[in-house]
Amino acid sequence: MLLGLTWLVVFQLLGTAVSVLWLPMLPGPIVGLLLLFIFLLARGRLSEPLQQAASTLLRYLPLMLIPPAIGVMAYTHEILEYFWAITGALVLSLTLSLVFTGWLMQLLIRRQARKQEKTP
Repeated sequence: MLLGLTWLVVFQLLGTAVSVLWLPMLPGPIVGLLLLFIFLLARGRLSEPLQQAASTLLRYLPLMLIPPAIGVMAYTHEILEYFWAITGALVLSLTLSLVFTGWLMQLLIRRQARKQEKTP
């Protein structure tokens, strides 16, 4: 599991470096996730240590929702002040995410169908 966590930290650090050097408008961990995704696509499979580290971290995912919930309670006045801007941003991001996810799913379905056609 230590090897898997090391891979995750390395990609986060790479993402932070890329963000600081070339893409200051994107957060480093997000760039790191994209780099990890590209690495895993190029590799074609997920290693056992990385799978184990990800499974372990997923158990603690609900704990990461506590700080945003506290933030909502602490900044209720500001949230109400910018309600329509927040709502618009959420609707726009949801729409873009749904369109991208649908496009990506269709792409992966076609890719899987081509693989199955090649396999005797």
